[in-house]
Amino acid sequence: MVIPVYILELLQKLEKKGFEAYIVGGCVRDFLLGREPQDWDLTTNATPEEILAVFPEGKYENQFGTVLLPLRKLPDNSGKGELIDVIEITTYRSEQGYSDRRHPDEVLFETEIDKDLERRDFTINALALRLAVKGQELKAHRELLEIDDKSYELVDLFRGRRDLKDKIIRAVGEPTERFKEDALRMMRAIRFSSQLGFEIEAKTQRAILKLAGAVKFVSKERVRDELVKIIKSGRPAAGIRLMHDCKLLQYIIPELEEGVAMDQNHHHIYQVFDHNVNTLKHCPSADWQVRLAGLFHDIGKPKTRKFIDGAATFYNHEYVGARQVERIMKRLKFSTDDSLRVVNLVKNHMFYYNVGEVTAASVRRLIVKVGRENLKDLIDLRIADRLGSGTPKGMPYKLRHLEYMLEKVQNDPISVKMLAVNGYSLMSELKLEPGPKIGAILDVLLSEVIEDPELNKKDYLLEKARQLESFNLAELREQAREKIDSRREEDDNDLKKSFHV
Repeated sequence: MVIPVYILELLQKLEKKGFEAYIVGGCVRDFLLGREPQDWDLTTNATPEEILAVFPEGKYENQFGTVLLPLRKLPDNSGKGELIDVIEITTYRSEQGYSDRRHPDEVLFETEIDKDLERRDFTINALALRLAVKGQELKAHRELLEIDDKSYELVDLFRGRRDLKDKIIRAVGEPTERFKEDALRMMRAIRFSSQLGFEIEAKTQRAILKLAGAVKFVSKERVRDELVKIIKSGRPAAGIRLMHDCKLLQYIIPELEEGVAMDQNHHHIYQVFDHNVNTLKHCPSADWQVRLAGLFHDIGKPKTRKFIDGAATFYNHEYVGARQVERIMKRLKFSTDDSLRVVNLVKNHMFYYNVGEVTAASVRRLIVKVGRENLKDLIDLRIADRLGSGTPKGMPYKLRHLEYMLEKVQNDPISVKMLAVNGYSLMSELKLEPGPKIGAILDVLLSEVIEDPELNKKDYLLEKARQLESFNLAELREQAREKIDSRREEDDNDLKKSFHV
């Protein structure tokens, strides 16, 4: 464990000016756990104006006593440049009243570190560490730590270090009060549990159960950010189950709750909700969008369940689910790009592929449908889906063969840009005027080339374009649509053979 030199220098500069200065919060927690802190936060009894006197380059533009200090002396990983980091240095403070369920109505600057730690959420985050002052008599709840040949004073008012050792998430003081101050802390408790593998202390968990409905008053952006951190954690499935057990999930993603206790057909040993969570658990991708698609992939099943000859079916659940996921991600204020990616994976997770039954053309159509950049994610999702169904083998032969076929056809033409002719060719060779008709002709040519890449020759395509020249725009679009629809029907018939339906 090593505290960065630039952090120690900041502490020393404040101490030399006669102020107290501590490293505080989550960075102390991670440091004591042997984890690399993502951020280093400092707190001091110096007022914001006094902090700025020590660090004139800092900025103070808020009411919470936080000075933002940019540092430009951190080498990047390449050793060729510098990273710009921002350190937050905050005056000791206490807070009163939370009428908006998030921000304090009143912030009071304090002179003692104890008051600052009392306002924090969990005991493991209410720890403060400073360079020990020689000859200083330590007060209660303080101890000396020898780290990296240096002596540090650890302030631990709420036995957070013991909770770190026991792997416990415990609220500071009365948990209901902490959660009434900011309801997002309930999700944060679950996030820390997922990230650290800790248990939530019983009284703290009961408070979450009691106040779960208050999460409705938290901004969707903050809820989204905590959800993503849970999904990115080392135990995302455990986090989602804990959100369900603590009654939070019903207020955040009620669509997932619809699958609770819903049986599937004889191909599945798990109920819908459990299968979705197990799919998240077994996702081989570290990418949170792919993991989220795993959690959401069968979310449409409750809306599409029907019984045929006594057996449950879920036809078109992927399309219904994709529309639900789009609404969920819009509701939680995800970016358009994130939403499109997750929706695309959910909508296409039912792709059918069986060696000997699916042609190279259908593989090219799959690439056109989902995007070449999403194929690895789609295969990861299928592996997670299989493992989440209790299938012991996530990567069967036919999926390995699909990877081979994807590699084989990767250079085949799948877009207008890859055709041997383009709009300029058609205008110069066929004397066509610029306009949408050229694009429609290219679409028809592409539909043929996707079926047979050998047709992607300039002479053939120009001759075919001459034949299409007599068609009007509507007829060309209809011709391209007929080709797409006929192939889509063929692919859908293949899909209905799939055990997964």
